[in-house]
Amino acid sequence: MPVSIIDSGIYGNLFGADAMRAVFSERGQVQKWLDVEAALARVQGRLGIIPEDAAAEISARADAGLIDMELMREEVDRVGYAIMPLVHRLAAICEGDAGRYVHWGTTTQDIKDTGVVLQIRDALGLVEADLLAVRDGLARLAREHRDTPMAGRSHLQHALPVTFGYKAAVWLAPVERHLERLDQLRPRVLTGQFSGAAGTLASLHGRGLEVSDALMEELGLGRPAIAWHTARDTIAETMAFLALVTGSLAKIATDVVLLTATETGEVFEPFAPGRGGSSTMPQKRNPVSSELILACAKQVQSRTALAMDSMAADLERSTGPWHVEWAALPEAFVLASGALAQARFLIEGLRVDPDAMRANMDLTRGLIVSEAVMMGLAPALGRQAAHDLVYEACRIATDERRALLDVLLDMPEVTAKLDRDALVQLCEPGNYVGEAPQMVDRLLAGLAPRG
Repeated sequence: MPVSIIDSGIYGNLFGADAMRAVFSERGQVQKWLDVEAALARVQGRLGIIPEDAAAEISARADAGLIDMELMREEVDRVGYAIMPLVHRLAAICEGDAGRYVHWGTTTQDIKDTGVVLQIRDALGLVEADLLAVRDGLARLAREHRDTPMAGRSHLQHALPVTFGYKAAVWLAPVERHLERLDQLRPRVLTGQFSGAAGTLASLHGRGLEVSDALMEELGLGRPAIAWHTARDTIAETMAFLALVTGSLAKIATDVVLLTATETGEVFEPFAPGRGGSSTMPQKRNPVSSELILACAKQVQSRTALAMDSMAADLERSTGPWHVEWAALPEAFVLASGALAQARFLIEGLRVDPDAMRANMDLTRGLIVSEAVMMGLAPALGRQAAHDLVYEACRIATDERRALLDVLLDMPEVTAKLDRDALVQLCEPGNYVGEAPQMVDRLLAGLAPRG
């Protein structure tokens, strides 16, 4: 019975995607190790290091479906590692003398690390697909609401008007950077490991680098210049990338949670019958996708801290630090997939209420455009004098619950410099969104084309 929420039959689909779970499943993991063993045998057969017929037999038998998983588990319990028991099982099912050539010249961590890199390659492909979908959804929102005015907020209070398209574009910009980061990290991260017991390839008597290069070519991975058994920065970088991705999704989720509050009501998560409902309050429509994104992001960040700590690996082959990755990396990827799936659902179906946005801007009866009035008066009065005058107008408007425009029209020192029409224009929030629409255009135009 699963004890982890990401494998739970009840909660699993909320915190992870099945495709990502498949990448890091036990069977999937074992198959990647076998893929490495098979590729190594084929390469060594071609190079004449082991008999070609043995290489062919090993490659043919490297199928997780042929491995007695129960016998393997029993041996893992005794040994404490999985690769030696797997090698024993693979050797046992090979016909003739082929079994004696399984795992030739390599070591446990070579197979496990390279297998993990193969898993990471598949997993990053899934992350990229989700990021592209999130990017497309945010770009659509930015484009559609380029000119939809709403209150920009600072310290949870009205600051200046912005547009919802601008807000969506602010969400979008990091997603585009994450796709760029993904392109940049792949050459560093997707590098295999084949270095032997202490990283020197001594067991292959001068042919180790030749085998290593051929193996990486066979697997489609980058060639390691030197062993990285205890140089774990690429694993940590991968998990830091996941933390950045989910952190950006958490920013979106935080904004959505705040904007769905009853007192705000400017956006709503997609409707589905019963979704976000309460067991006792029939009116509730809780922002559950946003809440799940936040929960996943916090957990990814905690796993990333473990990866950073495991970089303190000892000497040429580490003790406990390496083991931490076995748990932290798969969990981080599955949780990230959960956050991405929830983000896709949220963004693709987000309901935006421009009328509520307008009503909320009007709550302060024009105070949201006090800067616009100040800057309109500044050429005639000077900035500081204009600031002080508008500050006093804002105080009166607040104390007397009057519209800022009405207060300004009653101030001779204001009307001496600006007529009614000018003040009306300055007090219209939609006129003071600055260059937010142009910023949206610039961001959308700069999105990198991807096939």
